[in-house]
Amino acid sequence: MTETEYTDNILERLAASASARVARDKASLPLVELKKRCADARDADPGFEAALRKPGLSFICEVKRASPSKGLIAPDFPYHSVARDYAAAGADALSVLTEPTYFLGDDVYLREIARAVPLPVLRKDFTVDAYQIYQAKALGASAVLLICAILDAGTLRDFLSIADALGLAALTEVHDETELEVALRAGARIIGVNNRDLKTFSVEPRNCLRLRASIPQGTLCVAESGISSRADTELLLENGVDAVLVGEALMRAEDRGAALRDLRPIERTPDGNPGFPSKSGRRGDYEHE
Repeated sequence: MTETEYTDNILERLAASASARVARDKASLPLVELKKRCADARDADPGFEAALRKPGLSFICEVKRASPSKGLIAPDFPYHSVARDYAAAGADALSVLTEPTYFLGDDVYLREIARAVPLPVLRKDFTVDAYQIYQAKALGASAVLLICAILDAGTLRDFLSIADALGLAALTEVHDETELEVALRAGARIIGVNNRDLKTFSVEPRNCLRLRASIPQGTLCVAESGISSRADTELLLENGVDAVLVGEALMRAEDRGAALRDLRPIERTPDGNPGFPSKSGRRGDYEHE
């Protein structure tokens, strides 16, 4: 089936486009040569998973120029400044789009941001081939995105193993109970629950809350898509979500740093008073920003 035949399922079109891109990349740089580059690559900040395990709600802030559903989000795209603004405002990690066709991303954005900003960086792309995991390592990423909807169970296990061997974290994305079960059986340690159905790009803001109870203690839960207010983040924190991945709400803001600070929940103690509880509900000793 050719890419143009994928007319009804956006995710299938994205996956087909990624497969075609990987084929071109392999022709330009064979896997054996890419592996050599990985061996020579500077180790990325290994703290992506640790950043999400900190007390409170962690923020993965996305550097994104466009999307299939929203079109061009950031006509002026000073990606260096965007990443630095996020870091200065207290982001815990960054997500950088590298998918070029539908999101107008570029590997250059990731490479340069990873060198310039001292935060762990997720390569946000549609991983359909192990080659892309090695690419992420060579580019300086700290983590890769693995989407259950485009990977069978065996491939997901293999990709998680490769990421581990390269010292990369993996954000394993699910949308429903079936995909969650596959991810957990494969050994995923970081589950991203996407509120957006990638087949239709419709958003159900409470999808993460619906699946949160089925994610075992010790496995990180990240809410993705449809997060645009402090009320959203407070509700997620109250329900045991560990982190949020936020893109459009920040990219459209005139002051991205202020927008990030405004999204932070006002965390409360069990008696309802303002406080700074850890994710376990105990009062933490960190400073609220």
